[in-house]
Amino acid sequence: MTLIGWIQILLYCAIIVALAKPLGWYMTGVFNGERTFLSPVLRPVEVAVYRISGVDERHEQHWLTYTIAMLLFHVGGFLVIYGVMRLQAVLPFNPAGQSAVAEDLSFNTAISFLTNTNWQNYGGESTLSYLVQMLGLTHQNFLSAATGIVLAIALIRGFSRASARTVGNFWVDVVRCTLYILLPLCILMTLFLVWQGIPQTLGPYVKATTLEGATQTIAVGPVASQVAIKMLGTNGGGFFNANAAHPFENPTALSNVVQMISVFALGAALTNVFGRMVGNPRQGWAILAVMGVLFIAGVSIAYWAEASGTSTLNALGLTGGNMEGKEVRFGIVASALFAVITTAASCGAVNAMHDSFTALGGMIPLINMQLGEIIIGGVGAGLYGMLLFVVLAIFVAGLMVGRTPEYVGKKIEAREVKMAMLAILVLPLMYLGWTAVAVVLPSAVASMANAGPHGFTEVLYAFTSATANNGSAFAGLTGNTFFYNLTLASSMFVGRFFMIIPAMAIAGSLAEKKSIPPSAGTLPTTGGLFVGLVVGVILIIGGLTFFPALALGPIVEHLAMTAGTVF
Repeated sequence: MTLIGWIQILLYCAIIVALAKPLGWYMTGVFNGERTFLSPVLRPVEVAVYRISGVDERHEQHWLTYTIAMLLFHVGGFLVIYGVMRLQAVLPFNPAGQSAVAEDLSFNTAISFLTNTNWQNYGGESTLSYLVQMLGLTHQNFLSAATGIVLAIALIRGFSRASARTVGNFWVDVVRCTLYILLPLCILMTLFLVWQGIPQTLGPYVKATTLEGATQTIAVGPVASQVAIKMLGTNGGGFFNANAAHPFENPTALSNVVQMISVFALGAALTNVFGRMVGNPRQGWAILAVMGVLFIAGVSIAYWAEASGTSTLNALGLTGGNMEGKEVRFGIVASALFAVITTAASCGAVNAMHDSFTALGGMIPLINMQLGEIIIGGVGAGLYGMLLFVVLAIFVAGLMVGRTPEYVGKKIEAREVKMAMLAILVLPLMYLGWTAVAVVLPSAVASMANAGPHGFTEVLYAFTSATANNGSAFAGLTGNTFFYNLTLASSMFVGRFFMIIPAMAIAGSLAEKKSIPPSAGTLPTTGGLFVGLVVGVILIIGGLTFFPALALGPIVEHLAMTAGTVF
């Protein structure tokens, strides 16, 4: 570890904190229907969309209606993605002549991009046409990200409103989120990425002659526009198989920094939106502090583990840290930081191969996802996931002091706690349940590239990544099989919607309650005590749930490494 490395990490954190307030102010205005500096240009477009679709922007929805609208929206998205992949061979903008995608892989990919997971059991440049990349994947990257954001907004309205039966209008929220937030930011970022050297073209793949006289095909395409929303929307699905390690997706150190900032920018800003909407900005800063504590702890361990290398490499005189699977242009600190950022959010982008990390360095991304990626998290998903843990922490605090749990003026009662527990406990069922099946099923075991604890970690990482809607892979597992395509798809579906529906039920329940003023027995929720309580509850739940599985994988692998055994 070096001083320069720590400066990079701290500078990154400072930038994210600095962006949270202005972005939060702007996003609050957008979702409150206020006029913004983009309104003269975008308001006529917004009104036209409502007229064409028959949406009354003044009409709000009950939480159940809001949720049903969201689910129907996703059914349509699934049909679009699945359809264009199956019909790829006969559709235009297919200069490489890609054939139709297999049924099980199309199903897996459609669920993947629908749920903001972007798990990829294929190589993008060798499997998908330009039309599928644009109409299927890039298009859905916008809509899945917008869905996560507006669901967080609906939950915030549940906390901020009193004696109300509505939590907003799903269609209005999605339109405003896409038009006023995601689209303008992505246009700016796309132009920046093109400047950095990322292709943005509909021209055919380029033929080049190597120094040896051989012919090489260089894949290009509409890459920059997909990378922009992949990072801003915490989607993570890459145009190329190597994702952000590919020079056409992440060519420079500057593009790497900007992409890392874009992953956290909107998620951090949503905490500020929460504080503003509930009428106390300090509430938002407290939630961001909880996220920050967990993030700094994870980065510190991952950076230390990768900078320390392995005893086997050190014994061979290969000191200076573990550079296996990392790009030289990024180095250890930027690779470790990128890995922790993208797994703390629901962004499956990778600029290094996590399979080549040290045992403890690879464990941190795994833990980030197992906790539900609440450390900043995916756009929207991170905030409503964190608020579920806040509900549990407040409930625990209420039991400790013998008073009714309260948070931002709302009583936390049995209904909210049950819904929060349902949302949190369903995730380990997918992580651990499917892993248990896969490690004893011969056809699934055959997909493992490594034996021992490392092979176990590959499988555990896959189902954790899918259920947490992250999408990154440990890179040692062959996932494009019938078993993994179907089981990973089921994990992605459950991980997304079985958390959303209880969260929306909580939003509706809270919105109907009266707001009560704080009393002498109310736990302050803006200070260090509250931050420590929430962090403690998260770690206790995570430790009790996942430690046995971690002990079978990365922990025992680390202990074996210290004894000179590697896998």
